[in-house]
Amino acid sequence: MDADIEAVVERFARFARDEAPGRSTLYAGWAAGVAADTTAAAILARIPDTRRQPPLVFAVTRMLGAPEAPFPVWAAWLADHADEVVAQASRRRLQTNEPQRCAALLPALSTVPGPIALLEVGASAGLCLYPDRYSYRYVGGPELDPPGGASTVVLTCDLTGDPPLRMPEIVWRAGIDLAPLDAADSDDRSFLAALVWPGEEGRAARIEAALDIAAADPPHLVAGDASDPGILTSLASRAPRDATLVVTTPGVLPHLPRAPRERLIGMLRELDAVWITIDPPGLHDAWRPRVDAATWGGFVLGRDAVPLAAVDPLGAFVEWRAGGSGAAG
Repeated sequence: MDADIEAVVERFARFARDEAPGRSTLYAGWAAGVAADTTAAAILARIPDTRRQPPLVFAVTRMLGAPEAPFPVWAAWLADHADEVVAQASRRRLQTNEPQRCAALLPALSTVPGPIALLEVGASAGLCLYPDRYSYRYVGGPELDPPGGASTVVLTCDLTGDPPLRMPEIVWRAGIDLAPLDAADSDDRSFLAALVWPGEEGRAARIEAALDIAAADPPHLVAGDASDPGILTSLASRAPRDATLVVTTPGVLPHLPRAPRERLIGMLRELDAVWITIDPPGLHDAWRPRVDAATWGGFVLGRDAVPLAAVDPLGAFVEWRAGGSGAAG
């Protein structure tokens, strides 16, 4: 078997076995089908290795009109649209832009007084740049709405502990991404909607509503590699001087190779800004105090490398583990 086809078979078999079960029955079936069908695997082997992630491939096919049907139907559609799928997958990236993450970011943002200039690394379409425009319903905590009333985007999050929670005052918003998406562009909107796995109730509608908010007041998005010192510092220098610059990296650091990741972390710690991140506990050694990855119980919400809370990476829960001031407890 051709090495690229074999790599596809192994990758999709692993996804069907380890990642899709319990989250998407449809994707589990499609992935298992690819792993057992060398014809389908050969089509996907034409996609560059860095663009063959099953969630990306499946999202591209759905964006292009593939039926959400059992594998034989999907495979027949794939065979008829192979060139289009290969072309689109070759230019797209996994850019899941989940506004629900703002429910996990808000406790850390609430520790920053005064107006905020918000800059996100790995911004995609910038949907996590609008924490002040969403409503929050913390189960076990308060309900918060923007000053004008309840938002069209309502984020529900399980909360334990007593973090400081308030609506932030965002006066400037910007982001960096290798390939920023445009919230007003119909193709980009369709792609973001397709990145929602089948069966994930509520996510597509939430993203659609957040896209409307972003399209009405677009952030300043820059295409580039944030681990390049010139790009990050150049954009940071545009932030208004009378606001506190806050740089967020929610979920992006795991996607960077080690060397660029460590370079970026070093720059963030030296930048005249507050750094707020959501990372797997064992991803890096920046945490002070150190985090025990085996017992932490979630991802780490941190401010300036100080662990504040255990959180769901997509914002479903927050377990606050710091004092009310934001200092680690």
